[in-house]
Parts: sequence; C-alpha cells; structure tokens
Amino acid sequence: MRFGIFIPQGWRHDLVGIEPRDQWRVMRELAQRADEGTWESLWVYDHFHTVPVPSHEATHEAWTLMSAFAAVTDRIRLGQMCTCMGYRNPAYLAKVAATVDIVSGGRVEMGIGGGWYEHEWRAYGYGFPRIGDRLAMLDEGVDIMKQAWSTGTATLDGKHYQVDGAIVQPQPLQDGGIPVWIAGGGEKVTLKIAAKYADYVNWSGTPEEFDRKREILRAHGETVGRDVSGIVLSANFNTIIAETEADAAARVDALEARVSPYLGAATADFMKDYRDGTALVGTPAQIVDRLAEMRDHGMDYAITYFPEHAYDRSGIDLFEREVIPALA
Repeated sequence: MRFGIFIPQGWRHDLVGIEPRDQWRVMRELAQRADEGTWESLWVYDHFHTVPVPSHEATHEAWTLMSAFAAVTDRIRLGQMCTCMGYRNPAYLAKVAATVDIVSGGRVEMGIGGGWYEHEWRAYGYGFPRIGDRLAMLDEGVDIMKQAWSTGTATLDGKHYQVDGAIVQPQPLQDGGIPVWIAGGGEKVTLKIAAKYADYVNWSGTPEEFDRKREILRAHGETVGRDVSGIVLSANFNTIIAETEADAAARVDALEARVSPYLGAATADFMKDYRDGTALVGTPAQIVDRLAEMRDHGMDYAITYFPEHAYDRSGIDLFEREVIPALA
C-alpha cells in the first residue's frame, strides 16, 4: 500500500490559533518533515472558503502552495485533492502545473474534479453551473491538459472551453505528462471520465463502495475502449491514532474543543465521522486492520488527513512507525 499525507492549509480550520505570519513556516516544516519520511506524497485541498461553514480563518490557495512546496522539498510527490476544474481556465492550469512540475523536478500530481462547494463558487463570481455542465467542463478540461502535456499545444472547440493552439512550453518533465487523478464517484459520468483519462481515482473509503465502483469503472472502460486495470484506486481517511483507545478518544475530544469556538452549531456535523466509526480512529493495530480490509477490496493508495497535524506530531510519528511498515 502507498501512503500520502495532507498538509494543513486552514481549509478545515486546522491552522486556527496560529498567527498568519507563522502559518507558512508551519506548513513548510511539516512538508519538509514528510519529505524526509516514508510518505510517497503530500496533498492540499483546492478551496477558498473554510468548511463546514465559511469563516474568516485562513485558507491558503492550493497551486500557490504547490509551487512553494516544490521549491522546499526534494523527493515527495505533490498533489491536490482535488483541483476544481471550474476555477481556472484549463489551458492556463496546464501551464501552471507544467511550471510547478519543472520547479519540483517532475513530482506533480494533478488531482481534478468537477467542484461542489457552491458557496465559494458564487462568492468568487463563478456562478454555480448545474452538475451536468460542471462534469462536461471536467471532461473538456482534462482533454485540453492531456493534449498540452503530451504535445506542447492544445486545441479544442468545446461547449465550455475553446482553445486554439495554446502553447504549453516547457512541457512537464514527467514522461507522458503529469499523472491525472479523477476525484469523485459519480457512477454515470465521473467514472466514465475516469475510464477515459485517469491514472488514479479517489473514492470514499468503504469496502462496499470500492466493490461497486470498481465494477462500474471496468464497465465504462469497456465502453470507451480502455483497459482500466492499471488505474490506481485510492481513498482519503480522516485519521486520529494513539497508543490506546482511551488516548485516541481524548484526542477526538481535544479536536472538538479546538474547533468548536469557530464552528458553533456546525461542530457536531464537523465531528460526525470522527465519532461514528467512519474516520480512522484508534490504535495502530485497529487502523492496520481497517486499511488491510480496504486493500483486500482493491484500494492501493491511502491518503491520510490528521486534524492535529499543525499542533501535535506524535500521532503522525506513531503512524509512520507502526502503520506504514505493516502495510507498505
């Protein structure tokens, strides 16, 4: 199993209490620590407003962070889970990603999706197209990016995007261009787009979902004429780990105490998966068992989010010591 880790950027109220002038130092040091360890990749989210409610707390922009992390790390791969297609023209995005790939020495991953957070769409003046249009934009946009990275130019007269000989030079350093992660599990459209273009997919972390979506992806592959067996299946996991169950429960309580002043009535919704068994909460042995079960259902890549990352590294150190070696 392969492992990635999210770096806190504020979107999930995971930098609260840290002064803005200190936040880049914190993010940089955490990225460099991950780069020195056994993680294959680091990740950020592509959002502008905090969740589950918009607030005035920090949310640092994803592709700016990609470039910054590229410059201060040496080995680890760099991804976003996931870039919203509607927030940037795809030819421009292809150019940005290619430049970051050059800066990083060929370490960029392109996580891409149709977008869902209506509040920030409208706040930033993007409107909020219906889901069918957002997914059509995703399809056209990935087509443009793939062209740009494989040939150095892109041309498409689409419904949503029109580019005419857009030059993207220099091209990414990676042979074949930047790997594409199609995030989202929409079974009729998103998985068909994934069957056409994806190197990786990212779904919710339950065995039942993996079984179902894996078969649907295979069927779409037959429709579009592509063998999808090489697509890597991944999932994201909110993670709190401790030596004992009691300590893990105390860490969950500490998380709630930290975010509740900022979330108010939305706190219970924010904490739900940490308390209902959806998140990875427990001892190393319990978490190894959960992830091993997912591996048995086809998951090859776990991307972990530790809500205490900016404040306490002991859980991550424990995960690195006892979980990754058991499954890598």
